[in-house]
Amino acid sequence: MLTLVWTIQVISSLLLIVLILMHSPKGDGIAGIGNAAQMFSSQKSAEKGLNKLTAIVAAVFIVCVFLLGFGIVK
Repeated sequence: MLTLVWTIQVISSLLLIVLILMHSPKGDGIAGIGNAAQMFSSQKSAEKGLNKLTAIVAAVFIVCVFLLGFGIVK
């Protein structure tokens, strides 16, 4: 059981790194001066799905950290 949780933690950590790197940058840059960045700030469905998937993988990672950290899984 311990090996399974370690494996899930390693896979979720690598997947979390990839998912975070896939996010688009949220900075306005120079477009923030004239409020021009607000024109194109609607969130597309692909990015909404990416946000949900990132949150799920992060939750799995946190659960694995607590299970391993507190010694619940032996």
